[in-house]
This record gives sequence, structure tokens and C-alpha cells, in this order.
Amino acid sequence: MAHESDLFSGRPSELVGRQVAGYRIEGELGRGGMAVVYRARDLRLDRTVALKLLAPELARNDTFRRRFTHESRVAAAIDHPHIVPIFEAGETDGVLYIAMRYVEGSDLRHLLDRQGPLPLPTAVRIAAQVASALDAAHEHGLVHRDVKPGNILVARGTDSDHPEHVYLTDFGLTKKSLSLTGFTTVGQFVGTLDYVAPEQISGKPVDARCDVYGFACVVHECLTGHPPFRRDDDMALLWAHQYDDPPPPSASRPGLPAGIDAVFARALAKTPEARHDTCLAFVAELRAAGRDDRARRHPLTEPAGRPVPRNGPRPPPRWAQPVVGRYP
Repeated sequence: MAHESDLFSGRPSELVGRQVAGYRIEGELGRGGMAVVYRARDLRLDRTVALKLLAPELARNDTFRRRFTHESRVAAAIDHPHIVPIFEAGETDGVLYIAMRYVEGSDLRHLLDRQGPLPLPTAVRIAAQVASALDAAHEHGLVHRDVKPGNILVARGTDSDHPEHVYLTDFGLTKKSLSLTGFTTVGQFVGTLDYVAPEQISGKPVDARCDVYGFACVVHECLTGHPPFRRDDDMALLWAHQYDDPPPPSASRPGLPAGIDAVFARALAKTPEARHDTCLAFVAELRAAGRDDRARRHPLTEPAGRPVPRNGPRPPPRWAQPVVGRYP
């Protein structure tokens, strides 16, 4: 239908002001091969939302429509502070749509393009929030399969201790759904090649550890400014994910803690069984490597004959201790 094609492929200026399923489009936020995301106004509740419109050909596939409905409901049921809430999912004029919370801010892709590699504490702080979102999704039986900087939204935090609030998005359209419907062909991969796990490439069954791999690729880019593998063409990149050893981050950014390389070697293992079981376990090892490095660089000093206690409060300095017997 001409109308459904217009909703997906129309120029932003043509769609501004149009109403789609109770939402008035205000502007385009982003565009990909299978979906366009708009800023829109919820006319029923008078609030701003992010409205994703899927390509019309997806709605014409019964298998995809059923899986889209099921997985959108599962994603909408996850109440987590670092997952973008889904308000509604449905179909209008032959086009599937998802209405989500509109997050004021940018995404990690733009942040890295603007700032380059992040300080280790910042990278770990952001990673911890993404990891908690991914693990929560895994507990609900969802595997994201496309963890990448563009799907990580970064909003302003609450205070100096929490300078950013991070959201994970793009759960309503899983890459498994696309592959099952025949929208992928031999030699074409649905996903983002810089962050794809070896088992996804080979077509093997995937679980949460697939996201551990993709997530580790993203964190690697946060620390070094680039994903683990860089090749001249897509086939070489797919080969590297499957067969080449991941380069240690310290090779690209000297000065990173010594233990970081081993953490990434495990998270980017070729077989899922050799990786961390959860994304938070990966972040915990990163954080521990940073602590160990700080302890090595700044060891505790102990005055002669007076050991520094490892636990509990320190004794007051000599000048603050009472002098016994000086006053009556």
C-alpha cells in the first residue's frame, strides 16, 4: 500500500505532523535498514515518546508478526532502571510499531565519536549499568543479539557520583526474528559485524553468553577507541571473530591495568563455555583489575613497628591522641 510505504520511507519533513496510531510525529531520531525511529507525541497521555516504525515487509510475514508480538510483550514486562520501557506495540495501516520512553540525551556511539576512548572508571561505570540491563533481560529469556554503542543511550545522571544514566534499547526487534522469517540470505548477516559473537556467525544456538561477547566488544571500544577486530572487508572481519585471537586492549592503550587483558581474553573466547556466565561477572572482573592496579601503584606504607590495620578503623594520628597524666 502507498500509505504504509510512506510511513517507513517518507522524508522526515513530510511525516512531521502526521498521526500514526495515536502518536503525532515531531521529527526523526534515527534510521536503519529495518526500522525508523521518530520523536512523537502521545496524544492520549500528552507525553513525548520514541516511536519505532518497522519496514512494511516485516508486517506481511506471519511468523515475524507473531514473534514480534510475543517478544514485545516480554520486553515490556521487564521493569528495570536501565532498560528503555516499552509503552505499546502494535500494527497500524500494515506497519508494525513500538512506542518507547523518549530518552533525552545521546547514545554511546556519539559519545565515543566525540570524546574518543573513555577513562577506565567512566567505562566501568557505564558498563555496569548496561550489564545489569542485559542480565535482567537474560533472566526473562531474552537474548539481545545486537549489543552495540548505538543501542546504548546515555542521559544525564543525578549527581557527581552518578554523572550519567544509561539505558539499553532495541529489544522489540530481535535478530532471531528476522533470521527465522527468511529476511537473511547466505552471505548476509543481520546484526552489527563489529560486535557479533562467533556462534552467531556459524548459525549455532545462542544464549546469554552471546551477549557477553558483544558487550565485551563494546567495552573494548570504550577503552581503546575501536572494536577488538578491524579488517578491510566484512568476510575478513567475520573470519577474525571466529578464528583470530582478540588483541589485548593494552596493545592499543598502554597504561591500562595489567589484568585487563586477561579479562577480555576470557570474555571474547571463541566458545561460549569459556566466557563469563553473566555480563555483571565480566564487569566485576574489570573492576577488580582496576583495584588491583591501583593497589600495586599506590601500596600502603607502614611506619616501623606500627602495622596498618587491614580492616576496621585506623588509629588516630599521634598528634590527636590524648597525653595521659599531663593534666590533673
